[in-house]
Amino acid sequence: MLLAIDIGNTNTVIGLFTDREIATHWRIQTAPAATADELAAILQGLFNLEGYEFAGVAGVIIGSVVPSVQTAWITMSRKYFKVIPLKAGLHLKSSITAKIDNPAELGADRLVNSVAGFERYHTALIIVDFGTAITFDCVSDQGEYLGGAIAPGLGISLEALGSRTAKLPRVDISNPPPHAIGTNTGDAIKSGLLFGFGGMVEELVRRLRLEMAPEVPTVIATGGMAGLIAPFAPSIKAVLPMLTLEGLLLLHERNS
Repeated sequence: MLLAIDIGNTNTVIGLFTDREIATHWRIQTAPAATADELAAILQGLFNLEGYEFAGVAGVIIGSVVPSVQTAWITMSRKYFKVIPLKAGLHLKSSITAKIDNPAELGADRLVNSVAGFERYHTALIIVDFGTAITFDCVSDQGEYLGGAIAPGLGISLEALGSRTAKLPRVDISNPPPHAIGTNTGDAIKSGLLFGFGGMVEELVRRLRLEMAPEVPTVIATGGMAGLIAPFAPSIKAVLPMLTLEGLLLLHERNS
């Protein structure tokens, strides 16, 4: 089995693959201070719940935007799986080449998403990842990573409204408001976030498409908040929640 670990700023998504198929996956909180032994204890509990054993893991690959946490996962992998994990990055063989000012700045998550997206579609892409930040990644039809855009994420904005204002409540945004004109505070916040972020996605996609012409990129989305915003962003043609884990699988296959 292959253990794929996607370490984000807020959450860490863990996928377990058998024969190229994802057998199960988990989402846990990214804990910057967690030790290798603590991570192993958490993972052991998750494995037990699904009936898997550490002994079945033959490979590990890690994609991380949090270097301190990545170190703990590497130590855990060596100690408990007896495996030296692969670390996602441009040093690995892939279908993507970076055409940006400083390739060293390219985050592992953005590279991995580009690898997985291009493998699926083999065409020009705009990949929108709704995580702690919202990233827009542009890939040419030749597999060139062209750059993109970064915006604050939905969770950050919602948290800021609750913590930086005196009277605005925290609201559940899983259900959209009936109208853009909110007739109560909760619906007004939902309108601003859901319709507002959907509009931001549409405008950024419009501008990115203009600069990628004459290529006509397909727009796909991933990340924990993708399902919330996609209904309000018609340019998004597909929501692929496991895209990052798929990319980690592909990198491991080409480099193990």
